[in-house]
Amino acid sequence: EVAEAAMALGFHISFSGIVTFKNAKALKEVARAVPLERMLVETDSPYLAPVPHRGKTNEPSYVRHVAEEIAALRGTTLEAVAEATTRNFFSLFRGARP
Repeated sequence: EVAEAAMALGFHISFSGIVTFKNAKALKEVARAVPLERMLVETDSPYLAPVPHRGKTNEPSYVRHVAEEIAALRGTTLEAVAEATTRNFFSLFRGARP
């Protein structure tokens, strides 16, 4: 409900390493439901490292694990999630794609 309300206001929904935690069932459902066109991924560094690095200091390179989890949850490829979230980032922040 919160994600739906945020999207109705024009916001994007960003997922961090928490989505990889096995007890994050509700968040996993949200990750399945949010349209890829409105999704971002992040690491929340230096906190909340994704599985398999949980309990360690988080770092930006771990964002791949977040995208992999979302791809698995949605039954799609890592490449599809990476392409969509990268496009969303540049669109949202009005930057030119390199």
